[in-house]
Amino acid sequence: MKGKIICIGTHKTGTSSLTDALEKLGYNFRSTTNSALIPILKGNFNYVLQKAKGYDVLEGFPWFMIYKELDQRIPGSKFILTIREKESWYRSVADHIGNLRSPPHEWIYGRGKGIPSEDKSHTLSVYDAHNEGIIKYFKDRPEDLLILDLYADDKWQQLCKFLGHEVPDEDYPHSNKASDKKPHSFKNRFKRLRRKFKNYWILKFIDVMGYW
Repeated sequence: MKGKIICIGTHKTGTSSLTDALEKLGYNFRSTTNSALIPILKGNFNYVLQKAKGYDVLEGFPWFMIYKELDQRIPGSKFILTIREKESWYRSVADHIGNLRSPPHEWIYGRGKGIPSEDKSHTLSVYDAHNEGIIKYFKDRPEDLLILDLYADDKWQQLCKFLGHEVPDEDYPHSNKASDKKPHSFKNRFKRLRRKFKNYWILKFIDVMGYW
């Protein structure tokens, strides 16, 4: 499998804007793939790599959590760590997840810790540990890692220099803004309730099987 561009910033750090920017540069991407969680917990990375086939970019869950495994299995890849001021990130992620407990978030933050609003200090410590772990891992390979701050004014310039592209004559995308959120309609509330029910049973299954 040829090298890919792997976005390894946590959720709510501008990853949607980044993939929109990469799409404008001509790349196609695989986004969040929750079905990969159980295979990962079982150590079945062949399944995970099958899910990545045919895509230039990997973004979202679980890709940012398994950057070491992807680095080992997909040589020649480039990694982009998106970051954001911590307090702003925390408010955004706590609002985004709300009280919906899910298998991915239980894996990211730890079993029983998947609701950020219930433990701010733990959530921030996970964020710090993730970013610090990446920086340490790539410390001797700066050519393979771009750290892209959500609030930087020169994101296009940094991204294009890293990937070897001309800078497009347009603004860097700003996607998935809080102001774009749809109101809590009956349909959305029903979908959320259905997800809550599904998540409950998936978590029960993982618990019983001892995959954590």
